Amino acid sequence: MEKYESKQQQIRRPASQIYGVISNFTNFTPIVQDRVEGWEATETSCSFKVKGMSVRLNIVDRIPDECVKMTGDERSPLDFTFWIQLKQVSEYDTRMRMVLHAKLNMFMKMTIGSKLQKGLDNMAEQMARAFNGELRPEDFR
Repeated sequence: MEKYESKQQQIRRPASQIYGVISNFTNFTPIVQDRVEGWEATETSCSFKVKGMSVRLNIVDRIPDECVKMTGDERSPLDFTFWIQLKQVSEYDTRMRMVLHAKLNMFMKMTIGSKLQKGLDNMAEQMARAFNGELRPEDFR
């Protein structure tokens, strides 16, 4: 498995507030429903299409105020786990990092590895900016 880690981001909120949002897929509906096709979400799973490819994510583990771990279902074209990790440093200072573990063959690693890294960094930065009040949902488009 290849491991990709986003740059650590600072969020000026308590970890409990961030965890309350990221631990429930229905909270992402206002942000992503217009960016992907066929968005459907429950508390622990979501499905959508991106560029014609169907994706289904399931939350497989949660540690309150620290971590949410997700994975794709058996139909996923990629074997992966995705974590959002939180570390509260002080009352209004939480550090967030995203980690992707993906099973990639050498060709895939060479062709999409850097894109996965850039995408992960971008996603973490946008999420931190949104939590810090620097972005509105419409800015994610």
